[in-house]
Amino acid sequence: MAHIERFSTADALMAGAAERFVSDAAQAVRASDRFAVALAGGSTPSRLYEMLASPAYAGRVDWSRVHFFWGDERCVPPDDPASNYRMTREALLDHVPLPEANVHRVRGEDVPARAAAKYEEELRQAFSTPEGPPSLAVGRRFYLVLLGLGDNGHTASLFPWLTAAVEK
Repeated sequence: MAHIERFSTADALMAGAAERFVSDAAQAVRASDRFAVALAGGSTPSRLYEMLASPAYAGRVDWSRVHFFWGDERCVPPDDPASNYRMTREALLDHVPLPEANVHRVRGEDVPARAAAKYEEELRQAFSTPEGPPSLAVGRRFYLVLLGLGDNGHTASLFPWLTAAVEK
């Protein structure tokens, strides 16, 4: 059953999202001993990441059990101003005790096809799915997927005016 929450301001939305993150993290760790999150990129989530790194929220999360993945990344090095990884690192990762092994970034500096193949391998290893579709089993899938919405209506680098081509 879908549940829609409405917030009167952007700050209220970010506080609500931070509370949901903390709650989901605790629930996921109880259920499977880890919290796997696909992060949004772009400018939309940076305020949320900063809030999660603040004393009001950071101490309420067992960061040793959190695993971060990226829903999208740009084809740039990790220190490039356009890198979603860089934004996340500066806003959140550098400020919480998250083990480096729990950061599963897309290697945007690599040739795109190679980076995509490596990331698929990373995902398959992280979720114990050597082949086939993703598992629906608890602990073998994302517990939370964050999506931002660009001012032009795009999410996860999917733009509403473009059609996606699928290779067969």
